[in-house]
Amino acid sequence: MNSILTFSRLGKFLTLTFILSTFLTNAQNPQGLQVNQIAPDFAAKDQNGNTVTLKSLLSKGSVVLVFYRGEWCPYCNKYLKEMEESLVEITKKGASVVAVTPEVPEYIAKSVEKTSASFPILHDNGLKIMKNYDVSYKLDDKTANRYKRLNIDLNEINGDVNRENLPVPAVFVINKQGVIVYRFFDPDYTNRAPIAVLMKHI
Repeated sequence: MNSILTFSRLGKFLTLTFILSTFLTNAQNPQGLQVNQIAPDFAAKDQNGNTVTLKSLLSKGSVVLVFYRGEWCPYCNKYLKEMEESLVEITKKGASVVAVTPEVPEYIAKSVEKTSASFPILHDNGLKIMKNYDVSYKLDDKTANRYKRLNIDLNEINGDVNRENLPVPAVFVINKQGVIVYRFFDPDYTNRAPIAVLMKHI
């Protein structure tokens, strides 16, 4: 019986890995903003209901801007947890961390629960931030249906406005003058910006 259960879990994991990897072929080729570009300002509600703007964060120092897909993504959870564990060192350098996601507040709460994130996590209602930073793409129907079979219903997780849209998991470091000084943009969702590299650009 234990062998059967283990095999079942392994099968589900491999299926999930396969499905998540398909986003690489379904992106509408977002490119992400480049180093030396001016970072677009934004305003959105965080997990505590507070309005957070890039302008207000930059008034205190540089900003590490993280885009993640959702609480259902184990790689996103792992990275948010790593960011939280490094938060003291980041803030010592005078920087703020803010994350942006298409998922609705109910699911942001699950992200916080899984990662213990204490930095602001913003619900990007209408995908305005994701589009301004050129990281968003829409899943095709075939892939979205595969997600649903794994109980990942993006219409529920992201809400009626954002629906089946996701970001490439990107990271931008923005200096106090509002200029992007570092970017990590990789459509391979398993790769994330090393914290040690980010620290060198803060």
